This record gives sequence, structure tokens and C-alpha cells, in this order.
Amino acid sequence: MHLAVALDGAGGHPAAWREPGARPGELFTARYWAGVVAEAETGLLDFVTFEDSFTLRTPSSDGSDGPEGPGVRPDRVQGRLDAVLTAARVAPLTRHIGLVPSVTATHTEPFHVSKAIATLDHVSRGRAGLRIQISRLADEARHFGRRPAALPDAEAYEEAVDHVEVIRRLWDSWDDDAEIRDVATGRFVDRARLHHIDFEGRHFSVRGPSITPRPPQGQPVVSASAAPGDGGAALGLIARSADVGYVAARDTDEVRAAVTAIRRARESAAPAAAPLHLFGDLTVFLDGDAPAAAARRDRLDALAGAPYRGDPEVFTGTPVQLADLLLDWRAAGLSGFRLRPGVIAHDLPAVTRGLVPELQRRGLFRRAYEADTLRGLLGLHRPAGRYAALAR
Repeated sequence: MHLAVALDGAGGHPAAWREPGARPGELFTARYWAGVVAEAETGLLDFVTFEDSFTLRTPSSDGSDGPEGPGVRPDRVQGRLDAVLTAARVAPLTRHIGLVPSVTATHTEPFHVSKAIATLDHVSRGRAGLRIQISRLADEARHFGRRPAALPDAEAYEEAVDHVEVIRRLWDSWDDDAEIRDVATGRFVDRARLHHIDFEGRHFSVRGPSITPRPPQGQPVVSASAAPGDGGAALGLIARSADVGYVAARDTDEVRAAVTAIRRARESAAPAAAPLHLFGDLTVFLDGDAPAAAARRDRLDALAGAPYRGDPEVFTGTPVQLADLLLDWRAAGLSGFRLRPGVIAHDLPAVTRGLVPELQRRGLFRRAYEADTLRGLLGLHRPAGRYAALAR
């Protein structure tokens, strides 16, 4: 079984920053992020994702946000650090765990994202990934002034598909052996091994090549999410563009339906496509016994002023009970899980020191890191560059 955690501020619950040990004064420091990623690596997790967005405002816990997005409230954590830069900062401080920042395709250029993630892969020596997402909010669109309003979902997801395709082509635009570095002849690079990608689509026109050499993994891991109600466009993004898809289902039947839909779309879009991991998305509140976990969540809800409801299913209970649930969902077609700690200070250690030992006891999780790259941890081969193969 593969395991990842989603890191977002003090945790998934809007009142998480008020919990003991949450360290709200350090949320915008490198020390905080280095510490939580180190904790995840102690638990031998496959990777962490870093949440990001273009909105200052934090969603309300009761799901009552209007079309303009969530309102600014003084009792919520406001603001965030850039996900890619945070991942690059903690990369030299870790050795094995994958680092997967979130990037919003809707308002970014794929050329910039491509070189940023390639750089992260070089800095981390092959542990970079990318979580691609779209923007639905009109106030985010107004930050950029390129569009009069937010794109319809279907068009935004279609743009994200093109965005990922451009990124992947740019990663391949340098052959693995393009750098010669021959001091005697004065040749640093072989120009014949740099390739124009010449992408022409509805949303982007990009010639290439990249300015960054091919990443150590060849292709860093691309991931994307689908929540209940997202429809076929979100599932299509996973099926057509991702190595890992996150499925925010609420029960085993929804898991099975989402897995079936994505697998069929994958076969239709690319019959010879590479393997695709599907991870279940869950927010977790974990304690030694179920009543304690429920009481802690109730206390947080009281502080927030409303019951917590997130896009992923919310699990409240013990690590043993969570292990049982993960095993059931795994049988429905998932190969891993991305867990969002309700309170990072409490629930992340509960994952690494409670859930992981329980899964190890059942023979379901590693006891040591077995690969040096994120693709290796996920059992994905390192692909050959597409342009190198064509040229030869």
C-alpha cells in the first residue's frame, strides 16, 4: 500500500491553528515545513503534497461559500507560502520522501511550471512531483486580468490537459546525454540533442526547448484530483494526464465507481498508457480511542463555529479502524491513499507512529525505503525521452 499526506497550513480543519502544538507563529517559516516533512519521512511515506492557491481567503468549514469564493475571516489562517518554493527549500533536508507541490494550471504558463518542477527534481535528486489543479474562482481570475471571468469547468480541465502535455514535452526536450561538458573541445552541450516541441493547441503555442536539462526522473510524477460531483472533466484529466489520481469518494461504492470510470477513460484515451495509481483522499482525526477522536473534532468544530465538512471523506477514529477502512477501499481498486491531517501537530504523528506500524504489522506497508526516486517508490519506470527516440 502507498501512503501520502497533504500538508496545508496547520491542518485541514479551519481551527487547527488553535490546537496545542500547532505553532501558528511558525506557519510561514522554513523550520515549520522542514519539521513536518521530516515527520512524514520518519513514517516512510511515499510523498507529501503541498497545497496552494491564488486566493488569500480560506474556505469555511460548513461549505457555505458563494460563487465568489470563501470570505476573509479573522479566525482563519490567511495566506500561504508558494508550494514549489517550499518544496525546493525542504528538498536538501530530506533524503527519500517525494515532494509534490500543487500548481494551478488555469493562470500559469506551462513553460514556467516545467522548469520549476525540473529544477525541484534536480535539487531533490529525483523526488519531485506535481499536483495539477484548476481555478474556479472569479476573484482569482481578477488577480491576472487575462480573462473577464473564471473559465467553465470543462474548459478549465481541457486547458489543464494541454498544460500537462506541454510540461511533459518540455521535460523531454533535452536528451539525457545532451550535456557533453567537454572542457578540451569547448563543447558544453550538443545542440542536436535539444529539441523544439512545437506544441500548437487551443490554449498554448510553445516552441521549446526548455532551458533546464532533463529531470533526473525523466518525467517527474504528475498527479491530479477528482471530488464527488466534479464530473467527467476531472476524471478525464486524471485519465489522460496523470501518473497518480486522487479520488475523494465517500464510501466503497463511490470508490469502485470512480475507479471504473477512470480506468475506462484511461483505456479510451491512451490504450498503451503507463501505469496509473489511484489514491483515496481522506481527512483524518486520529486518537487512541474513537470517543477521544470524536471529542477532539467536536471541540474544533465549536471553535470554528460550524461542523467540519471537507471535499474528501472525513474519518474520525483510531489508527486500527482507519487501517480497516483503507483495506476495504484498497479492495475496491485503490493502490494508495493521501491522508489530510485534520490537525498536523496531532494527526500527522498519529499517521506516522500509529497507522504506519499497524499497516506494517499486517504486512501492508514498507519497513524501509526501497528506492531513491519518487517514480521508484511508486513502481513507475523511468521513461525514455520521446524526441531522442524519434531522432535515433
